[in-house]
Amino acid sequence: MIERADINSVLAQMRSLRSEMQQTSTARMELPSLRPEEMSPSRVNESEKGSFTSLLKSAVDNVNGHQQSANRMREAYERGDPSVDLPQVMIQAQKASISFEAMTQVRNRLVQAYEDISKMPI
Repeated sequence: MIERADINSVLAQMRSLRSEMQQTSTARMELPSLRPEEMSPSRVNESEKGSFTSLLKSAVDNVNGHQQSANRMREAYERGDPSVDLPQVMIQAQKASISFEAMTQVRNRLVQAYEDISKMPI
């Protein structure tokens, strides 16, 4: 019976994570669109620059937050905190690992794009 409760709590956590991911993905789909008169090159570059840097900074901060949270949970589990279960620790560690890997892939793509652009003839 104890194992059943642990399985149910893990399943409940997975369901809540899935619903959070779905809400996040639908929020990303609702991007504002620009009207044709707003698409002048200087205006688009300024808006993209601000949004890209803020997007990149928030992504790095998000990855950092996942890693700090995983470390706090791991340390609490190691101290024997009864409010922290091993499945919670493992799930948070996997979230931190996946977010770091994704950020690394984004960085690699950005570096590759920069190198490709720098090699283009003028």
